[in-house]
Amino acid sequence: MSKPAMTSNRPYILRAFYEWITDNRCTPYILVDTHLPGVLVPQQHVNDDGQIVLNISESAVAGLNMDNYAIRFNARFGGVPTDIQVPVGAVVGIYARENGQGMVFEAEETPEPPEPTPPTSLGKKTAKKPALRVVK
Repeated sequence: MSKPAMTSNRPYILRAFYEWITDNRCTPYILVDTHLPGVLVPQQHVNDDGQIVLNISESAVAGLNMDNYAIRFNARFGGVPTDIQVPVGAVVGIYARENGQGMVFEAEETPEPPEPTPPTSLGKKTAKKPALRVVK
């Protein structure tokens, strides 16, 4: 009997390290390989090796979302708000700025997000307006 294929553990490890770093009151940084498809970062901040270091602390970003496919957030670069997207496969490492503790990852293919499923009747919202009533 064959073993089932497993998804990448990288997004789970990234979230765990992020939590561990922030729980220890340190600043989480990620090192990103910008050559991979799907990476949306300001190119003027990418180094000669095609990498960028991003501060993903709560005080540096807005709307941080770390799912199984990408890390997305909004950050300011030179005072300009910028939407950032980093597929998890493009993250080279995550570490604490203060002491360098963290993890470096081996190269892997970036998984494609699943196709969105059409909404079912259970998920549909009605167009009914909210109403208030007096309760005695």
